[in-house]
Amino acid sequence: FASYYGDHMVLQQKPSGAVVWGHGELGAMVTLTLSGASGLVIMEKTAQVKGPSGTWTIVLEPMDRGGPYALTAEQGLENVTLRDIYFGDVWLCSGQSNMAMTVLQVANASQELAAAARYPYVRIFAAAPARSSVELEDLEQIDLPWSIPTAAENLGHGNFTYFSAVCWLLGRSLYDALGSPIGLVEVAWGGTPIEAWSSHRVLKACGLPEDMGRRKGPQISLCRGACFNLKAALCFAPPLNLALSSSTSPHQHLSGPQTPSVLWNAMVHPLLNMTLRGVAWYQGEPPFLSPGVEQPPLSYQVLTSPSFWRTGEANTFLNTDQYNCTFPALIADWRWAFHTGSARQTEPLLPFGFVQLSTYRRGSADDSFARLRWHQTADLGVVPNARMPSTFMAVAMDLGDEHSPYGSIHPRDKQNVAHRLLLGAMAVAYGDKGLVFQGPFPTRAVLEVTRGLLNVTYSQELIWRQRDAQAFEVRSGISSLKSCKWEGNTDGGFSPPQVCCSSQASPCQWLLAPVVAVGSHTVTLALSGCSMLVLGLRYAWAEWPCEYQACPLYNSQGLPAPPFL
Repeated sequence: FASYYGDHMVLQQKPSGAVVWGHGELGAMVTLTLSGASGLVIMEKTAQVKGPSGTWTIVLEPMDRGGPYALTAEQGLENVTLRDIYFGDVWLCSGQSNMAMTVLQVANASQELAAAARYPYVRIFAAAPARSSVELEDLEQIDLPWSIPTAAENLGHGNFTYFSAVCWLLGRSLYDALGSPIGLVEVAWGGTPIEAWSSHRVLKACGLPEDMGRRKGPQISLCRGACFNLKAALCFAPPLNLALSSSTSPHQHLSGPQTPSVLWNAMVHPLLNMTLRGVAWYQGEPPFLSPGVEQPPLSYQVLTSPSFWRTGEANTFLNTDQYNCTFPALIADWRWAFHTGSARQTEPLLPFGFVQLSTYRRGSADDSFARLRWHQTADLGVVPNARMPSTFMAVAMDLGDEHSPYGSIHPRDKQNVAHRLLLGAMAVAYGDKGLVFQGPFPTRAVLEVTRGLLNVTYSQELIWRQRDAQAFEVRSGISSLKSCKWEGNTDGGFSPPQVCCSSQASPCQWLLAPVVAVGSHTVTLALSGCSMLVLGLRYAWAEWPCEYQACPLYNSQGLPAPPFL
């Protein structure tokens, strides 16, 4: 069997068929047998070992949820049996350090760890951080083989290792909602930009160089061996490479490689044969900092220095304004690759959920976080949308954690993140059409010129939590939009409502537009005495737009209104 098959695993249930593959002697026939707990044979299939690397692939007939089953691969006189296998839904969880944060690190960690014993049918697997300059066929290294969750051994193994808190909490919630076994596959590495997780096709589509940030010399990962649970006759693994590894720094899980495609090559490409039900993604934050250390705005000299490329920065500092291309392109490319790699068993519009960035520096004038949040939606504010179909988003800008011992970039409230992802998964992936899974979003704005007011209508009933907050901004004028420039505020955590008038002597700026009234579905803004044409409106456009669960606008389900421009 290939590296990521093992005892206790979950394979994808119907209507899809699970793909099983492995290594063998070239030209030999491999017989795969699925049997029930009593030993009764449920299914038997054969395949020939083919290709330059000697692999075989079998697509199982679609199976109902449940188990346990045994899966035996036999070649000649050699055989390997995997036991305690269940059929359910398999979710892939990927991204950087906020996805890699373990259950040990979250709020109420001891309570969450103690609850693990109640979920023996949520199975977990974690690939080890690895990189490669070429696309690999199989994983070179595994941190956690398929396991039944236990508090100390695997859910709370350490900091930024395994198992992912967001992934676990989402999977546990899916099990509660569906009653099906859930398989969770963690593939994450802190401090990594989206370019490292992207194939060459994504980079080319977005006009990015494929050698951006590439270091000279070979890019070879440490390999503990590519075959697991196999006897020699069934395993022809590549030789052990003892060259460049993930990282030798103490924060290796927080400062990953920046080179384009190296994580796609080593950590995603090997999994393409796997039949998936969905993907959860949490990526985009800037570099890891020691707890309590705040980072000043980065200068051009810092951004272009060779040392910066080794600090683990991600997309709030790297190709920020290309993210509206790279993220939708990555989603489309992963969908195509998993659909093709799984013999079309993974659905072509694979449900893809993601976490919109939380907060970092209070009072920062830098708007890179705000821009990246916007770009995470392909500049459309909400998902799913025309550019990002079958996606869902967990807004997290109201979950800031200034006192997190892991730095404010790593908020500990992952329970609300997972709950918001769950709502999106149930609505988008599982078709619960009546479920409200995202906060209110504006549908129109009407200007009352004589009164100097702007009435903004929302899609849902509004709950105004922070009545004295100033989170809306308006830009107006009679000149073209190009004559206005963006400027953030520097006097606190909010980026207040603003208006820009072309009659001002200085170039246009965003000016305050205070909230004067909130109705059930409308917000009325004062235009600060400027009654000219409104050219722009934005909300919560700041790195730290509000306090914990205290943004201005929510819906009746407690979901925050997402930021918009």
